[in-house]
Amino acid sequence: MEGAVRDLIEFVRLHQAWAAPIVLALAFGESLAFISLLIPAWGALVAIGALIGPSGLSFWPICLAGALGAGLGDWLSYWFGYRYKEQVAQIWPLSLYPRLLPRGEAFVRKWGVPGIFIGRFFGPLRASVPLAAGIFEMPYWSFQIANFVSALVWAAVLLLFGDVIALIVQWLWQAL
Repeated sequence: MEGAVRDLIEFVRLHQAWAAPIVLALAFGESLAFISLLIPAWGALVAIGALIGPSGLSFWPICLAGALGAGLGDWLSYWFGYRYKEQVAQIWPLSLYPRLLPRGEAFVRKWGVPGIFIGRFFGPLRASVPLAAGIFEMPYWSFQIANFVSALVWAAVLLLFGDVIALIVQWLWQAL
């Protein structure tokens, strides 16, 4: 897995025009309930963020692509939960994590709309909160507003985190 991430980062470094589409796809996969459980992509997003400064990549197109991918992934997860209700828990790979949806349900019931925003930033909750919101029929527009606003903040945080790490490493390299 590490080798694949390394190869992907190298590809983005060499083919910068692909940065935004790749970030969109990674953020979509990271936010889609079923895929995010199998292939966490946040590390690759941070690594691509680290390329922004040194490679001269433009931050905003990449950030907006990440936000769009994350928002679409959660939108699809919400729809899937809304459409298939409790049957979702029986589908692989969610069937391997029987406590995930009940945790997401409890979180959504406790926090409501702010829970959509908060859940975006916590690993397993990121996969279950949109499903739970759909299953328990959180109002569509309330969910979508929280979904896309949190997706923009989440993408910016991950990419900026990588960019700041790259700046610190560059500074340390020059200081030594």
